[in-house]
Amino acid sequence: MTVTISESAGPTPTNQPGLDPKHLGGNYLKLLSASTISNLGDGIGIVAYPWLASAITRNPLLISLVIVVQRLPWLLFSLPAGVITDRYDRRTLMVISNTARAALTLLVAFVVLGKQGGLPGPDTISDASTVITTDTFLYVLVLVATLLLGVAEVLYDNSAQTFMPTIVHPDNLEKANGRLWSTEMVANTLIGPPLGALLIAAAFALPFFVDAATFGVSAVLILLIPRRRRTIQPPGTEEAVDRKPWRTELADGFRWLWGHDVLRPMAIILGLLNLLGMMSASTIVLFSQEVLNTTPTEFAIMGTGGAIGGIVGGWTASGISKRIGAGPSLWLTLIVGGATTFAIGLMNWWPAVWLMFGIFMLVAVLWNVITVSLRQTIIPDNLLGRVNSVYRFFAWGMMPVGAALGGLIVVATESFASREMALRMPWFVAGLLHIALFAFAAPKLTSKKIEAARAEATQMS
Repeated sequence: MTVTISESAGPTPTNQPGLDPKHLGGNYLKLLSASTISNLGDGIGIVAYPWLASAITRNPLLISLVIVVQRLPWLLFSLPAGVITDRYDRRTLMVISNTARAALTLLVAFVVLGKQGGLPGPDTISDASTVITTDTFLYVLVLVATLLLGVAEVLYDNSAQTFMPTIVHPDNLEKANGRLWSTEMVANTLIGPPLGALLIAAAFALPFFVDAATFGVSAVLILLIPRRRRTIQPPGTEEAVDRKPWRTELADGFRWLWGHDVLRPMAIILGLLNLLGMMSASTIVLFSQEVLNTTPTEFAIMGTGGAIGGIVGGWTASGISKRIGAGPSLWLTLIVGGATTFAIGLMNWWPAVWLMFGIFMLVAVLWNVITVSLRQTIIPDNLLGRVNSVYRFFAWGMMPVGAALGGLIVVATESFASREMALRMPWFVAGLLHIALFAFAAPKLTSKKIEAARAEATQMS
């Protein structure tokens, strides 16, 4: 394995003094609370934004374009975000990101408030025969706000992942990430969506006001976490006066990732996995309304299946990984994910889809806990932001591509089949392609290779 290592660059956790190996600590609890509250708002948005989009237009391409724009920043901004994360204080970047998201969401809330009298009622949208005249201004506002919210999300998430090892001992990283994702899952898909359905039933604008408030509260909580001196000084300090051009810094992160025999294929495989996930998710609101005949409340409850699966996955991921090995644990995500995706395409009853979402999210969180903890352990601190951003460029940058493909599949299938079959087709295509992806991934992601990468990183530290 050829890896470009910067001078005196050991993995982050071994360089952080004062971290308790027995407890997660108060700073972690603040981060956990901030993430939980903002994810509650995100959960509300899971219902509010798709239902708002479907109240503006029924065109599957226009619906999927909202998802494309939401994920486009991961393709366009993730690389610069990595350089920014390594240059500046990560805690401050998280506060700025959530403050910006609060302001943008508040703007959307006020515009929707002024236009909600002209929108169809939430319960009538699910009727495929409902005629909707596209509100061009509101649709464009949703696209622009979604794009800017995505930029802030990229910066926040990259900062948060690289911030975690500075407040949690390395022995606790898998546990800390698992607890964080479990709690986020409760807020994001168990509590948030049903609450969003109740709010949107009262008024279209109300869930957006609540969403904005959650981002504001989250920013305040992160601000309460004390600054922690980084072992390797960020550019701009007296110890790092010779700052490299950002392209050079970015190239350092790219070379490190591309030279790593485990993280390179892992990033590519996750990118393809996310492409397949977004292929079906981009038109899920139309699938739910027209095939499953769900109301906003049923749509929200359907998503709670994923929350329950995610909670189980978050609390059991570390144990599963130790019992069967990291490699087979990652294989489960590919095999089970493909089977549940294909099965959803066959279904007509939303409670059955609820069950499939639960199984799917259990193995998805298993993947996240193992791979994120691995990256936090083996990537040097002074490269962590950049390598994470390059990793996410491959892993998340494929999401807008998948979302666009999902809309195109629906439109293309409608030319020779029924609307119902067209809305089912993305699930069938994505499910089958999971199997091909597993055949590619299995020999590259083995327990032996993953443990060897951990051992090498420990020796270099």
